[in-house]
Amino acid sequence: MGDLKATTIKDAIKNWEDENKESAGEATNICLQFQWPPIEKMDNNLSVLTKCEKLSLSTNMIEKINGLAALRNLKILSLGRNYIKAFTGLEPLADTLEELWISYNFIEKMKGVLGMRKLKVLHMSNNNVKEWAEVNKLAEMESLKDFLFVGNPLYDCLDESVWRSDCIRKLPKLVILDGVPIIRD
Repeated sequence: MGDLKATTIKDAIKNWEDENKESAGEATNICLQFQWPPIEKMDNNLSVLTKCEKLSLSTNMIEKINGLAALRNLKILSLGRNYIKAFTGLEPLADTLEELWISYNFIEKMKGVLGMRKLKVLHMSNNNVKEWAEVNKLAEMESLKDFLFVGNPLYDCLDESVWRSDCIRKLPKLVILDGVPIIRD
């Protein structure tokens, strides 16, 4: 990227306000994806987004989930196509987050997502999960209904029908797996 400095959250929010002619603190849907130069860090400047219900930070260069403590109304968080290695940092959203879109990152372990008590949708295709032990942990998530996992090493090393039948058995609450509705006998 040469001399280009990363876009900060503060700058991205200001650009959003200039473009949308409204205060980010009043908005329910904030899109900060595709910033140029990309955002590299999530930080406490996100705390102005107190009314935000849907936040997109996809297609940046973010490595860590951070700065979400004040986002008490957040239901949908989109972090696809970043450099995120772990779910750590989601904890403040434990009682509000309903959908997490985090495909195309580098996540190996489920730790950090298991505490999301209202999470219905977890789209995490094309990450780095290699072990059944990690997928099995999702069974403790009562609310999870829709799970997208295509393109993880575990998925890629199994026959699709084997993956599907095993996953459906291990996660009995699921309704949709990899975009396809589940039919149970």
